[in-house]
Amino acid sequence: MNQRHFHFITLFPEVIESWMNASILGRAKEKGIFNYSVYQLRDFSQDKYRSVDDVAYGGGGGMVLKVECLVSALEHIQSLLDSEKSRVIYFSPAGRTLSQKTLDTYLNVSTETHLILVCGHYEGVDQRFIDSWVDDEISLGDFVLTGGELPALAFADSLCRHLDGTLKEKEAHQNESFSLKLKGKRLLEYPHYTRPAEFRGCKVPDVLLSGDHQKISEWRLEQALNRTRLLRPDLLD
Repeated sequence: MNQRHFHFITLFPEVIESWMNASILGRAKEKGIFNYSVYQLRDFSQDKYRSVDDVAYGGGGGMVLKVECLVSALEHIQSLLDSEKSRVIYFSPAGRTLSQKTLDTYLNVSTETHLILVCGHYEGVDQRFIDSWVDDEISLGDFVLTGGELPALAFADSLCRHLDGTLKEKEAHQNESFSLKLKGKRLLEYPHYTRPAEFRGCKVPDVLLSGDHQKISEWRLEQALNRTRLLRPDLLD
């Protein structure tokens, strides 16, 4: 699979830069596991004031991002890709909820290595941009944020964790919440413990200290199932 490349269209490049260069993602980028580019939407404004929004037709409060700025930014990015396939994703409350199942659809597509992530703001974007230029809409959940940067970063972060070489242990993400499965059903991750073995009367479960890897695996699966039944029974439906 070719290297994944994330293209962020945003009004706040500094938000993207600070996250994508930190911790695990920063190290993965240095190793060449993925790449990213950030585009300031104001650079594609059509006037000298670098304005990118305007009032909505029909009245009502709030401002709307203008279609010509968004399309100009998008076409600029696509012109740099030399005919390589890309997918345009707009982050908004109206999109399908971001989940591991959603991410799997992108992980399983090897031909679209360029993902163009459009971060909305204000009241959103001109609907004509969504109708004619956007391939997918994704939401972080049933609530509203001030901008699309957090959902876009959550999407990129989650996707990068599953790319070979991002995590030190190859099987690490396979045992995480929503990746761990039982009979096709996704489970929450089992609880974790570390030193000391006892703290203020609270002890680590004996099985984890036993050295019996078979029993540990069985215990972890049981705990994951119990946790899912208690906290997210919908995953087992």
